[in-house]
Amino acid sequence: MQQKVRVARLVDEPLSVDRVVAAVRDPVIGGIVVFIGAVRNHDRPAATDPAATDIAEAPEVPAERGVTSLDYTAHPLGADRLLEVATRAADLDGVGAVAVEHRIGHLEVGDLAVVIAVGAAHRAEAFAGCRQLIDELKSGVPIWKEQTFDDGVSEWVGLP
Repeated sequence: MQQKVRVARLVDEPLSVDRVVAAVRDPVIGGIVVFIGAVRNHDRPAATDPAATDIAEAPEVPAERGVTSLDYTAHPLGADRLLEVATRAADLDGVGAVAVEHRIGHLEVGDLAVVIAVGAAHRAEAFAGCRQLIDELKSGVPIWKEQTFDDGVSEWVGLP
C-alpha cells in the first residue's frame, strides 16, 4: 500500500467526490467513509453582542437567515495545517488511507465545500478517522468563510 495521506489540499476549483474516493481505494481497504460538506441556503448568524453576559441582554437575532453564497479564505499555512490534521487521522489505529480537499474562493448554494474519504480494513476505524479529520479541520485549520445573506448583509465566520 502507498502512503496513508493520499490527498490533502485546498483547491479553488469544483470538488469531485469520485476523485477523493478514488484516492483511498486500495485492495486492503474494506470500508470507505465519506463526508461531504455543501453550502446550504441558510445559517444562524453569529451573536452580534459578545459582551452580553445574559441571553436576555443579547440583541434579538433571527434564528436563521437565508444564505446566497460563501467565500472561503485560507491562511498561507492553511494547506500545511490541513496536511497535519489529515496525518493525525491517518495515524489512527486501523486507518489505511485518507484524502481531503477543501474549497477556497467563491461558492454558491449547493457547491461542495469539503470532501473527505477515509479508508480502513473495517468500518469502525474508517468512521473514527473521518470524524476526527472533519472535527480537527473545523477547529484547527485556518480557513474562514464570509457568508452573504439574502438581505445583502455579509458576515465572517471562524476568524481568530
